[in-house]
Amino acid sequence: MQTASTNICEILCNKSIREISLLLNIPRLTVSGIITKWKQLGTTANQPQSDRPHKMTAQVSAC
Repeated sequence: MQTASTNICEILCNKSIREISLLLNIPRLTVSGIITKWKQLGTTANQPQSDRPHKMTAQVSAC
């Protein structure tokens, strides 16, 4: 049984960034960024950011 990622890889593995961009109708910079992210992290999911935590506000209950 083949998964969707296997099918996508079979189609895109031997293509250039330009060819992938034209095939999927997305910018070359986006394709390049996704490939770079995959090579560095092994995933394309968003990673946690080192931001300030959200400000906590007191919840007021209606009486």
